[in-house]
Amino acid sequence: MQVLLSGFLKLALASLLAGSLLSVFGITPRAVLDFLGLTAEELRAGVITAFAWAAPRMLMGAMVILPIWLVTYLLMPPRN
Repeated sequence: MQVLLSGFLKLALASLLAGSLLSVFGITPRAVLDFLGLTAEELRAGVITAFAWAAPRMLMGAMVILPIWLVTYLLMPPRN
């Protein structure tokens, strides 16, 4: 649990530093969207469409990968 929490803390700190650096140069989320020619609604619709495309494929893959991983994990020799 501590490794996961440490990873999230490092990710949050790196994001804060990157965001601060970008704000020094005047780069805002609105400016990035304007540069890309997108609106917030179009971005949201794109994310939903991407999730709707990816979710069934991820579930299908998990139906194959997870049982293989479980059998492999159960048959591995014990570790110290």
